[in-house]
Amino acid sequence: MGVFSVIIDKKGAVFRNGFRRSLAGCRRYNFSPVQEKKTWRCPNLTDAAGLHKKSVVVDGHCDTVHLFLGTQGPYSFGELNAVGQADLPRLRSGGVNLQFFAVYIEPEFKPHGALQRTLFLVEHFWREMGKHSKDVVVVKNKADLGVVKNTSKIGALLALEGAEPLENVEMLHILYRLGLRSVGLTWNQRNLLADGVGVGASAGGLTPLGKAMVTEMNSLGIMVDAAHLAPKGFFDLLETVSAPPIVTHANAASLCAHRRNLSDEQLRALSEQGGVVGLTYYPPFVSEQKDATLEDLLDHFCYIAERFGTSVLGLGSDFDGIPRAVQGLEDVSKLPRLTEGLIRRGFSAEEISAILGGNFLRVLQACLPQEETDEDSC
Repeated sequence: MGVFSVIIDKKGAVFRNGFRRSLAGCRRYNFSPVQEKKTWRCPNLTDAAGLHKKSVVVDGHCDTVHLFLGTQGPYSFGELNAVGQADLPRLRSGGVNLQFFAVYIEPEFKPHGALQRTLFLVEHFWREMGKHSKDVVVVKNKADLGVVKNTSKIGALLALEGAEPLENVEMLHILYRLGLRSVGLTWNQRNLLADGVGVGASAGGLTPLGKAMVTEMNSLGIMVDAAHLAPKGFFDLLETVSAPPIVTHANAASLCAHRRNLSDEQLRALSEQGGVVGLTYYPPFVSEQKDATLEDLLDHFCYIAERFGTSVLGLGSDFDGIPRAVQGLEDVSKLPRLTEGLIRRGFSAEEISAILGGNFLRVLQACLPQEETDEDSC
């Protein structure tokens, strides 16, 4: 740990070990704009690599499963690829310990082809993970989490982005048996469970089936994801869940007024229920300016931490579901730069470890089943 001296000039600019940062949105620099000197103990930039390595890093969302199909060109998960933003070598370079792999159903398969498309993608997920079982463990329960934390294996958690395949509870149980452990209730459209943000002003909340499904997900040990969910459905969800909810990829609407981002009211409610939001690296969700950078993303971390605490913060890259990421985090191998940025912004080592993965681990521990049961196998 190092001792940092921070000088704040009369214009409110921060000079910290040679770095100049804006006061806007950063809780660590919440001093009055007068000439003063502050000293406190926090991680030194030279500690960044070690802090990143000892943290359990969890990314709540990627769409890499679609690359397994080869539709964007030759791709092998176990090799360093010219296409995509994530693969096994880059996950290791980025220090990721647990990656959520989303099954996203394209609009052309909705609604009637959604189940078939889901099963097709789930098969490709298992096929690819099976090729790399020496390096990867598919996380289905708390025992698997222990493998992630205590070995060099990378965890892979199967998630569903949009509940179109879930026409009844029986379909949920089938997908649970196939390893599903996180469900995003909607993408941007309406389905049988709820309305997505794309529905617009007429969007409603959770349907009776949606509420029943959420209750069953909590009972089984499936995390419930509110990303893409319309605001009324978001608050219905918070009234329905019996376990902490998650929002796997979104940012603060107060800093970037995109319909997919969360309002202060939503962030406060999520924090109060022990939930986590994975901040995403997609530039249109980070800044209303054309070219968003890592510094713009760090503003979201600071804004949320100042108002709602660090326990609500996590990572949700959306890699391989976005055409580009913020400058500085172009692919998953660049993730240690985020740790460096959090240090520059004044977060403590404990807060950084929680943001990198500890907060998601807390929810995983609260939600996942203890160990494999009869229902885990077909």
